Amino acid sequence: MNFMPNLKTASLNPKLIAGGHRLCPGCGLGVIVKQILSVTTDPVIVVNATGCLEICTSAFPQTSWRTPWIHSLFENTAAVASGIDAARKAFERKNKLAGKAKKMKIIAFAGDGGTYDIGLQALSGAIERGTDFTFVCLDNEGYMNTGYQRSSASPLGAATSTSPAGKILAGKQTARKDILAIVAAHHLPYAAQATPANHLDLMRKAKKAIDTKGPSFLNVFSPCPTNWKSASSVGMEICKRAVETNFWPLVEIENGKWKINYQPKNRLPIAEFLKEQKRFKHLFKKEGSESQKRLQIEVDERWQNLLQLAEIS
Repeated sequence: MNFMPNLKTASLNPKLIAGGHRLCPGCGLGVIVKQILSVTTDPVIVVNATGCLEICTSAFPQTSWRTPWIHSLFENTAAVASGIDAARKAFERKNKLAGKAKKMKIIAFAGDGGTYDIGLQALSGAIERGTDFTFVCLDNEGYMNTGYQRSSASPLGAATSTSPAGKILAGKQTARKDILAIVAAHHLPYAAQATPANHLDLMRKAKKAIDTKGPSFLNVFSPCPTNWKSASSVGMEICKRAVETNFWPLVEIENGKWKINYQPKNRLPIAEFLKEQKRFKHLFKKEGSESQKRLQIEVDERWQNLLQLAEIS
């Protein structure tokens, strides 16, 4: 598929999520959802896990959604999407779908808590069954809606409410889970990783994912100024630094083939990604310096592994 996003065309497509929601200033969630939904004119049903996006777009009696929308639990987002897909197929067998309804797309949105952790079992099952849907992980690296508890997406060294930085431990002491590799191991047709700052890349991948027959997966880096303790104006810059340091590579897997979409010409050290976020401030002190070194080693090793998967020497 050689889809190239056109921002003017995308801006004229139906607005499936309205402004005026309650997301924090600088939050990446609203930007990501708008970019993804702007690439299709097909009917869309959205399944939304419990979390910041759900809370801030659906406060009764108002809603920001201009498309059918279902609030699911943390753990069953992919299962709900599977049920919708099963119902759609039943209607198709009975010839009860007509017109644009035949092109209906199912898109599930969940945070890293509802993807890496609580929702992983349902996601794995839905992919294995071949559910025709797109699952989008809005990865802000923690349980943000409830006060920033650590998740398995939280980076090594991050200070969270359940992995605080102090004299004994310098934040979270374990590496983040490689969810993209876990999903890719299910041999699904399409999976990718992106950021909202690299908007054309995200929109291209979203179009490819949505139009894929069968399960597809997007893991999207989402800045959270409230809990990352960063300025609301620097979220997109942090996204760019995540890519330029190789902390968050832009990559896609299509029918088992890995492809790196961007390689930094002058890779930045991990400190450039960390320094705008006060959740990492302790890593610049003596007691946290070792954790920063460990994180740099982890990022470098994962990048080398990615080069091997993409068969780049």
